Amino acid sequence: MAAKGKENRILVTLACTECKERNYITQKNKKNDPDRMEFRKYCRRCRQHRLHRETK
Repeated sequence: MAAKGKENRILVTLACTECKERNYITQKNKKNDPDRMEFRKYCRRCRQHRLHRETK
């Protein structure tokens, strides 16, 4: 049996909006956050903090 609260959590990949490199993988609750997530995170290719957006 699966844990009770885990069925709504999914893995999402975050990609840099400038260079399109997929740098991060995180989890989100699709019931609480139906929209795409956006974070300012460090991109190793750009060597700067850039906006990272959830990809499909």
